[in-house]
Amino acid sequence: MPSPEQGQVKGQSGSAPSTRAVRARRRRILRFAGWNLAVTWWYELLLPRIGLARLAERSRAKRMTRFAKRFHVLAVDLGGLMIKVGQFMSSRLDVLPPEITSELEGLQDEVPPVAFEAIRALAEHELGVQLERAFAFVDEVPVAAASLGQAHRAKLAPLDAADTGLDGVVLKVQRPGIEAIIEVDLAALRRVGGWLSHVRLVSDRVDMPALVEEFAQTSLEEVDYLHEAASSERFAADFADDARVNVPAVVWERTTRRVLTLEDVTAIKISDREGLLAAGINPAEVAPVFAAVMFDQLFTNGFFHADPHPGNIFVTPLAEPVDGRAWKLTFIDFGMMGQVPANTRTGLRKLLIAAASRDGKGLVDAIRDVGVLLPSADTTQLEQAMTQLFARFGGMGFAELRDVDPREFREFGQQFGDVVRSLPVQLPENFLLIIRAMSLTSGVCTALDPAFNLWDSVEPYAAQLVRDEGGNVVQDLARQALATAGVMVRLPNRLDSLITRVENGTVAVAAPTLERRLARLERTARRLISALLFGALIIAGAIVHANDVVFGTVLMVASVLPLLQALLAGRRGR
Repeated sequence: MPSPEQGQVKGQSGSAPSTRAVRARRRRILRFAGWNLAVTWWYELLLPRIGLARLAERSRAKRMTRFAKRFHVLAVDLGGLMIKVGQFMSSRLDVLPPEITSELEGLQDEVPPVAFEAIRALAEHELGVQLERAFAFVDEVPVAAASLGQAHRAKLAPLDAADTGLDGVVLKVQRPGIEAIIEVDLAALRRVGGWLSHVRLVSDRVDMPALVEEFAQTSLEEVDYLHEAASSERFAADFADDARVNVPAVVWERTTRRVLTLEDVTAIKISDREGLLAAGINPAEVAPVFAAVMFDQLFTNGFFHADPHPGNIFVTPLAEPVDGRAWKLTFIDFGMMGQVPANTRTGLRKLLIAAASRDGKGLVDAIRDVGVLLPSADTTQLEQAMTQLFARFGGMGFAELRDVDPREFREFGQQFGDVVRSLPVQLPENFLLIIRAMSLTSGVCTALDPAFNLWDSVEPYAAQLVRDEGGNVVQDLARQALATAGVMVRLPNRLDSLITRVENGTVAVAAPTLERRLARLERTARRLISALLFGALIIAGAIVHANDVVFGTVLMVASVLPLLQALLAGRRGR
């Protein structure tokens, strides 16, 4: 009689898992999560409270390594979304220790391929026709086997080949039974997210249930091949006139929700340095182009490939050079895509510009605009840390930075990490996918060129953003001036209304000093209004002065009146 674990494995290899296997799978995930949460609570929360923090610190590295190794085994054994969770954790270099990320960084889809007969049965059921009639040839040996599906090389039947102009294709088929497995995994992850939402250390920094739902949405989209096909065509449209990028065509006649047929664009894997060199392509020249293409997706298009690992990017040699390059980048597998809302994209652009220009305060402001920091966050220490960082390293080129003593970097990193951990941080929608995309981009570029530094590409890209956005400065200032004027117009009436309500008794007075405090508040508000009006007039005058000298001068002279008002109001208040 098969054990629950055997039933579990059977569900992975072809047929749908049994009810018993489903329950065993869910229990195993929850048991693993519950035990490790209990261990973390014991060492990281309880021991420090009873004066044994050093004991927790001494054993932390070993505990993290042990956790990562056990999760690696769990993920490979169960497959499904556990592989995706492991890959996701391996990319979180910003919040997870290296003991975890280094152990999981090699975690790819280490699950055995599904037997071809199971693949054939599902594909024929979806397409409504035998494979021999739909394709002239299908290779039974998969070219790639993943946790959610696997791919086989094939050739279209003559009529389809004539209609599409394609011959060689890749037939991508969903792993049989994977939808039931995903349902079980998501149910378990939702339960774990609920547990974590009751841990204040976690809930103060991230909305775990929302994070799990974002992961669920991404995972469900990844197994819907119609969604992937549509994403592929949208991505291709974004780069239709870009000679750097190639995207495989979709064979819609042989595509369903669980079967996807694409043009076979297999070429040199982007991480294959020997293959690139043999084709006469310098890997060091590929890295900055790949980084720039990813920047365009994130900061300009707002629609980006969220899984750009080496298996999803090819370098395709060209018969004739285009724009000085005899190759182009070919992207595949558009199951995991991210979108950057316009407001987030604006914040990211500001963040990139501030980082490239070594503007510590601007960088913190941009982080707040993106929504990573809660509005209530006191960023004084963070601004100081960033200012110190840029003051020490900001004047150096990247070649000089590489020669700095690593211990100095580690010291800054520890100080910076302590400041960040003290702040109320949240993760906006799709931000995890952005972090994943940039982390994988950096890793791929470093594999191409060990001397590559991502910021070498950031600086020229940020400079271009500054040039592109330069024309919007006047409009931004005008909008800010109008908003300030609106506040100045409304604020005195609101204060008068509040005072009137207090005098009429419609506002409950809980302290005898409220009247004096309101009077002080009114004086402070009037000084603030005068100061804001002074700033608005002087800025407006400076802007207008370039085109209208007389009117600009009048505005700047008029700014003296609210300045005097602010100064005199301050003296009367004393």
